[in-house]
Amino acid sequence: MQVTAPLQRECKLGGSDNLEKAMRVKQIMTPDPARCSPDSTAREAAILMRDNDCGSIPVVESATNDRLIGTVTDRDLAIRGLAAALGPETAIRDLMTYDPVSCLPEDEVEDLRQVMILRQVRRVPVVDVDGMLVGIVAQADIAREEGAATDREVGRIVEAISEPRSDLRG
Repeated sequence: MQVTAPLQRECKLGGSDNLEKAMRVKQIMTPDPARCSPDSTAREAAILMRDNDCGSIPVVESATNDRLIGTVTDRDLAIRGLAAALGPETAIRDLMTYDPVSCLPEDEVEDLRQVMILRQVRRVPVVDVDGMLVGIVAQADIAREEGAATDREVGRIVEAISEPRSDLRG
């Protein structure tokens, strides 16, 4: 699901009235993030997380096709993997979240911030118009970027996103 206009309407989010001053996702995203495929193992995903100092890896169709199909987080590895007695050779397809919320590089950061709060996600993959992975935005990216959010907004984002989630409870 993308942050684009249909989701904004669904979530009752409006874009900025001043398009010239609106900060865009492409201005704060991390380009070309580490990625894995559904055939990757839990161990391979954990190594990517360690080596790239991140807690979320976008899942793409294959090594030769960057179409986004899901995400896997360190929490997925722990809760859906280890807590369920699955080993390090478990395929990511058995641990990942399918059809994650995503956004386009041209989307407004404010709209993305609202969706992150609504969906309680800390990281959002960035895709092009064809659904190909081009970047990722984390709540820390919004916090670090001057003008993307006020200190108060960052605090509200972290608080709202950090509410307990029922979909990962055993």
